[in-house]
Amino acid sequence: MAATTARRVRIAATASAVLLGGSLLGASTAQASSSAEPSAWPQKPYGIVTAKSGLNVRQYPSTDSSVKYVLPYHAKRGLDCKIRAQIINGNPYWYKLRDSNYWISARYVHNVGHVKLCKDRYPSSLTDSPKAREAMG
Repeated sequence: MAATTARRVRIAATASAVLLGGSLLGASTAQASSSAEPSAWPQKPYGIVTAKSGLNVRQYPSTDSSVKYVLPYHAKRGLDCKIRAQIINGNPYWYKLRDSNYWISARYVHNVGHVKLCKDRYPSSLTDSPKAREAMG
């Protein structure tokens, strides 16, 4: 009898938690969508593809890397950070796309907003410690 009662209490507690969690999730989603601006433009910084033939999105910042997909002309995508890598028509920068681990050449992108260097956006304990800064001068 005690085992059955304990089981019923656990089931009731689980059901209450699920219902409460679902109602809170719905409230936070509604609040976020009402305060957000239209999503036609990504948040800054973002880039607009300037290559009329489209822009290859690559696994790594190099033309030796595999093409994952192609962004069409005038496509807008959020930019996470940039690095110096393979030079493409005089431009050494590559942008990491926001919300993915893929890269695009900065040569064929007009960026809107400031794009930080990846080393500044994601500092490493190997380069961002007092000892490392002292060694770099």
